[in-house]
Amino acid sequence: MFNNLIESSSHIREFKRRGSFFLFTTATYILLFVIAGVASIYAYDARLEDQNTEIITMLNPVDLSPPKTTPSRPNTTPPKSSSSRQNIAERAIAMATVDNPRVAPDRVSVTPNTTLPVPPGPFRVTGRDFDPISSGGSERPGPGGNGQEIGGGGSPVIEIGTPPPALAVVKSVPKVISKGVINGEAVSLPKPAYPPIAKQLRIQGTVSVQILIDETGKVISAKVVSGNPSLATAARQAAFEARFSPTRLSNQPVKVSGVITYNFLLQ
Repeated sequence: MFNNLIESSSHIREFKRRGSFFLFTTATYILLFVIAGVASIYAYDARLEDQNTEIITMLNPVDLSPPKTTPSRPNTTPPKSSSSRQNIAERAIAMATVDNPRVAPDRVSVTPNTTLPVPPGPFRVTGRDFDPISSGGSERPGPGGNGQEIGGGGSPVIEIGTPPPALAVVKSVPKVISKGVINGEAVSLPKPAYPPIAKQLRIQGTVSVQILIDETGKVISAKVVSGNPSLATAARQAAFEARFSPTRLSNQPVKVSGVITYNFLLQ
């Protein structure tokens, strides 16, 4: 009996504990939802200032009347007379003006043209340059030597001046000049130290070193091209210590590539 009583009392406490946990969890969630709703209200930007308050009024369509057409009149041209032929410009050749972008010249020349370009109005190709007579016009020989009537409204004659002189061709100076053996051109040519191992093995001979001299006469590159490998290191070190006079070509300093030879002889 006591066992049953103890067990029933433990169940009651367990139910109370679960009930209180459920209530606490429910209240916590409700509080979180309330806080989230209040925060969303404050965070919402209604942008009332960006709203369009203009009122759009719809108008009824209006029938537009068709445009009035004027009756066409027959084109009556006066009969041609002998005087109309004198009012048509004449040109020696059909040469377009220089300000016409639609026609590209077939060749380019610096000599002035002896003929006039075609006028904007009607013209005829008759082998001479002639402009129609107008008020205030005067007659003077044209560029081609023929008589030309220059009117007040004629095309102006553009005289081309003396063409500019041809540009002088500047020859490019090479950056590096190649030479052969340049031992005699050295201002300072120290002798290389004889390697002790080569001296013990009695190795001797000639070593050639390809060098590159900068604009100031200093050796900036050295490479052994022939000779005994036992003597190559000493010859290369001696080549870097050599000095030469600066070389100029067309009054411009240039680099020089050459060969220095060293003779290793046992005394």
